[in-house]
Amino acid sequence: MQATDDHLTVSGLACAAGKRVVLRDVDFAVRRGELLALVGANGSGKSTLLRALAGVRKPVAGEVWLDDVPLRTLSARRRARAITLVGQEEALPADLVVGEMVALGRTPHRPPWAGGDATERAAVLAALDQVGLAYAVDHPVEQLSGGERRRALLARGLAQQTPLMLLDEPTNHLDLRHQLGLLRTVRGLGKTVVVAMHDLDLAATFCDRIAVLHDGALLTIGTPADALTPAVIHDAFGVLATPVTHPVTGRTHLLFSADETEPHP
Repeated sequence: MQATDDHLTVSGLACAAGKRVVLRDVDFAVRRGELLALVGANGSGKSTLLRALAGVRKPVAGEVWLDDVPLRTLSARRRARAITLVGQEEALPADLVVGEMVALGRTPHRPPWAGGDATERAAVLAALDQVGLAYAVDHPVEQLSGGERRRALLARGLAQQTPLMLLDEPTNHLDLRHQLGLLRTVRGLGKTVVVAMHDLDLAATFCDRIAVLHDGALLTIGTPADALTPAVIHDAFGVLATPVTHPVTGRTHLLFSADETEPHP
């Protein structure tokens, strides 16, 4: 490929589960330092796409390029030094304390059989501080609340210190304050980030561009204003959207209502 400022490029990507195609003909590029949201209804292909971008889900067609290099040609260790994937739900090791669990994110940077050192400890503490969880460094993982578990997973991803992060529903189980705080943290990282989200308003507030998936296909991609039009939202989610202007910030927000002509799910 010709060199560009695109950090990640997806060309003709298709994935299947058995004989069922779950992603088809997906084409887009993510610019270096960009925060891109993936939105779409349940089952639209967001998580599958993230796993394909991380190289842990093998496509049946197409290619993912990382810095103009085919992702499939990279070893697992090289991928882990370049890409962080924070999944939606992960079983956390109950016998570890939080600091030990977050330190697992440092594994790609260690020589074989090496333990942690002062640099690793500093990276772990910095990551926990970024997600507001420094107080829990010595707490058993099994004692964490749902929201704390999500923040601990993000901290593990931050400790991995890769230039590209893929986040699957990172605000799940978080209260409003921590949702906003987490997304502010992600926004301020200066990294390339692709994040799957359900909350369209949060996506529009924090993300540079939004990719809308529908039935495994890319419906549209663009700025929040261009991508989240009432027509696109109706096609992707089957609901009505009304843009309104916030009286204080002047930002455009969306109000949603059911389309009574659509069948109930």
